[in-house]
Amino acid sequence: MSTVIINHSDSRGGASVVSLRLLEALCAAGHDATMLVAHKAGDNPCVHTACCTARSRLPFLAEHLRIFAGNGFNRADLFKVSIATDGLPLHRHPLVRNADTVILNWVNQGMLSLDCIARMAADGKRLIWTMHDMWNLTGICHHAGTCTGFTRQQGCSHCPMLHARAGRSDLSARTWRRKRELYSRAGITFVAVSNWLAEKCRCSPLMDGCRIEVIPNAFPIDEFHTTPRTVRKEAGLPEGRIVLMGAARLDDPVKGLPLAVEALNRLDPASATAVFFGNIRDASVLEKLRMPFVMAGEISDRSRLAELYAHADVVLSSSLYETLPGTLVEGQAAGAFPVAFDSGGQSDIISHRTTGYLARPYDTADLAAGIAMGLEQPATAETLRSSAERFRASEIASRYLRIIDEA
Repeated sequence: MSTVIINHSDSRGGASVVSLRLLEALCAAGHDATMLVAHKAGDNPCVHTACCTARSRLPFLAEHLRIFAGNGFNRADLFKVSIATDGLPLHRHPLVRNADTVILNWVNQGMLSLDCIARMAADGKRLIWTMHDMWNLTGICHHAGTCTGFTRQQGCSHCPMLHARAGRSDLSARTWRRKRELYSRAGITFVAVSNWLAEKCRCSPLMDGCRIEVIPNAFPIDEFHTTPRTVRKEAGLPEGRIVLMGAARLDDPVKGLPLAVEALNRLDPASATAVFFGNIRDASVLEKLRMPFVMAGEISDRSRLAELYAHADVVLSSSLYETLPGTLVEGQAAGAFPVAFDSGGQSDIISHRTTGYLARPYDTADLAAGIAMGLEQPATAETLRSSAERFRASEIASRYLRIIDEA
């Protein structure tokens, strides 16, 4: 049997990283697996580009023009929603045509249309859809936030992310109905990467009758180590305690960087140094941080990233919501104490006060208390490392293979 994983990219964003890890884990298990992407940046020979960059831009632009029009030509929240009306004709791609199973990952932003997915099902492909956010269970949004419209029996409508054209038959309502039609016919197995996301699925009438499995993302646990292999000076780090925080884009509003700064400012500035890694467009929020800090920038070298985690005492996430925050797992695997708001899949990673700290959302005083606790090293590196073992890539691959082999 052969499997093809479809994801928008092999490197851009968290879903791309974990999709590539799943590919590597399946191949390591001896399974015939490949990956199909719109944008390739790595050198894995099992990753294939679906088409040229110019061709992949066309459905992206077409879909966003539809969203722009459906939003009354208002730019607000334009890139926070997807409607899957346009996409690449990947049901005709040789890798898809020759595959027995197709694993869909993050396929929005003009990668795949719902119609194309329906054609894959009609061609007899076994479809597994790994959900990295809430888009599959809502009308058009990737994260519903405080909106509960997706729980209504009649489905989404009057979408708060549609500003000038929201109503009973808006884009969210029409997309919800198209998804319901697809789900009722395609026999898709949905995989939620956390129990929190699975519970959101169970609250959505859109997913009534759908098969939902919970399988976390795969992590290369063996790449991380609890003892640093370089001295602080060689690693470009100061002496003393380190609180580490990272993201693909640190100042993405979802990451809650201002809340992290507020929490860190509640601590004695001499208690630790904050170290940040990842891209940042506007670093002005860090000017308010009273604690000394280091900006490590974007880190593509996996060994360097593992070394950074090994030097950390606390790994911090202040995200407003996350399905399964990977930095917390990676920090645990390196013996760093994870601290986060209890606002998503964090509880799948952290046992409160034992293998991390779950702060009340979005209480920065409680988040600061968790950081302070972590700096006192309440758990051994071995205990934290052991907690991360359940995310080992080989274990995750075996769980996917059990689903694939059912076909």
